Amino acid sequence: MLLAKKSRPLLGLDITTSSVKLIELSRSGSQYRVESYSAEATPQNSVSEKAVVDPTSVGDAVRRAVKRSGARSRDCAIAISGDAAITKIIQMPATLSGNELEGQVELQADQYIPFPMDEVSYDFEVLGPTEHDPDMLDVLLVATRTENVEQRQAAVEAAGLKTRIVDVEAFALEAACRLLKHQMPDQGQGHNVAVVDFGASSTTFSVLRDLKVVYTRDFAFGGQQLTEEIMRTYGLSLEDAGRAKKAGGLPSNYEPEVLDPFIDDMTQQVSRSLQFFLASGSGREQPDQILVCGGCANIPGVADVIGSRVGIPTEIGNPLGDMKLSSRARSSGVMKDATALLTACGLALRSFD
Repeated sequence: MLLAKKSRPLLGLDITTSSVKLIELSRSGSQYRVESYSAEATPQNSVSEKAVVDPTSVGDAVRRAVKRSGARSRDCAIAISGDAAITKIIQMPATLSGNELEGQVELQADQYIPFPMDEVSYDFEVLGPTEHDPDMLDVLLVATRTENVEQRQAAVEAAGLKTRIVDVEAFALEAACRLLKHQMPDQGQGHNVAVVDFGASSTTFSVLRDLKVVYTRDFAFGGQQLTEEIMRTYGLSLEDAGRAKKAGGLPSNYEPEVLDPFIDDMTQQVSRSLQFFLASGSGREQPDQILVCGGCANIPGVADVIGSRVGIPTEIGNPLGDMKLSSRARSSGVMKDATALLTACGLALRSFD
């Protein structure tokens, strides 16, 4: 089920420490349309370090999101974090039939998975012929502890939905990045483009070459740190601090004493990630562009600050920029949240595999 292909409409459901985001897409030719969308705050302490620890509470939030969105489908695609997944490209003889290939992968999987196989969910996908040996196939093997899947499935079932696909966040993000190509030089072809997705508690830095991810790095940093700093500085509850961060109305010292240092931290994280990328292999070249995504991308002027300090043209990434919107999606304020919908969009795109 990890990499299964389905042709039915799927809700892309992104479950994080701060929110559950749900989006439904349709397609006509090459044109996508947002049919429905909603986001709900994740109950406090119900998701910890990307693990669902209280499926019932998360399920309640998902149910509210489904109801508010007006989505008709009850099938969804969800994702586990890259930290929870083991991915390995293995080689298999190209002469094997489909059933033989499946049997060989099953026989060899335990060589690559450092857990007892009865505790593991895994799947595989044939990528194509091995580059320097056409008699062999490259096969992507993906595995995770079954409990990582079951935690999320339990939350989905508590909301009255069915899990049709369990993906990996990194794959969903790569799929969604093609929705950003309208912002990239030459539609991303022949260019390195860095996509930085700032989440609530973690950030993913990816570099794409010809719209394929060639480097990715996850690190603990996100908008929650800004919320917590607002909470400490002004003596607010976490909930009130989050509300004030979005709505404004904080004291006049907020920008110089709280927001500007946080933007400095964002910039340092991007700069450090660029250094890691350039040092990760020979022939690495500085990206031609940076696209900043996630909730933090909505901070006014943040792309300009990052661009000027790292010396690379930087824009806010908008995966919905080329899409049409249904009246239902428009009224739900989907464009306001667009930059934070990379993973959810990547999951919803699995409808069209």
